[in-house]
Amino acid sequence: MKSLAGRRRLASSFRYACTLVTWGGVLLLAMLLYHVSRQGVAWLDLEFLQSFPSRFPDRAGIKSALWGTCWVISFTAIFSIPLGVASAIYLEEYARKGRLARWIEINLSNLSGVPSIVFGILGLVIFVRMMALERSVLAGSLTLALLILPVIVIAAREAIRAVPQSIRHASYALGATRWETVRHHVLPSAFPGILTGVILAVSRAIGETAPLIMIGALTYVAFVPENPLSPFTTLPIQIFNWSSRPQQEFHHVAAAGIIVLLVVLLLMNATAIYIRHRLGKRTGR
Repeated sequence: MKSLAGRRRLASSFRYACTLVTWGGVLLLAMLLYHVSRQGVAWLDLEFLQSFPSRFPDRAGIKSALWGTCWVISFTAIFSIPLGVASAIYLEEYARKGRLARWIEINLSNLSGVPSIVFGILGLVIFVRMMALERSVLAGSLTLALLILPVIVIAAREAIRAVPQSIRHASYALGATRWETVRHHVLPSAFPGILTGVILAVSRAIGETAPLIMIGALTYVAFVPENPLSPFTTLPIQIFNWSSRPQQEFHHVAAAGIIVLLVVLLLMNATAIYIRHRLGKRTGR
């Protein structure tokens, strides 16, 4: 009885501590958003979105960084999502359970926790130097794709694993092949969970700075990328550049850039969540 009462007190203390940490994080986030909004809202206008960076704060804009972010994230999604989902399907539905599968699973878990700067070094060596892609959108996209690929694979595997085995058995009983079962039954049921992992992975990629700086992404770009081999900059890099300037006005411009980055991130996530909700209603999950 004493042991049971002690465990209950410990669980209660743990829940209380988690509640304090959660509300503390919410309060801190609210303070940061208030500070950024107070500094940056006055600088937000159409000219700010349509202008290129400048040495003068009142002329500085975010057009090149905004377009660069769209280019990089689009190619990152093109490279990482199909490969990640295909890898999860193979590992969960086709690969034999054994030492090799356990080894791959352990390495995927380890890769998901590797610091992003390590992927930047890897991208610098492979994509920039060995493949001679230079400081291009393609090199940055491939580097970020490597960064978020383990997250997508792990999330997709968990979503596929959560699909009841009875669905597979019923499909096999009706004469369907393994691929037909995966395509028509497993993937539609697992898609909302897969999309959740994709949202988390892309959200991480859109805010990354260290890997892109490591491969040599530019901090001052006065043009919009025209093709995948064009030089580029992104919103986080541009914000970092402005916030490192000594002039106080550039700090306000950086705050405006942070607001734009948050809006872009929220729009992307809201679109993905809406799609996940609609598909979840269709599949009943």
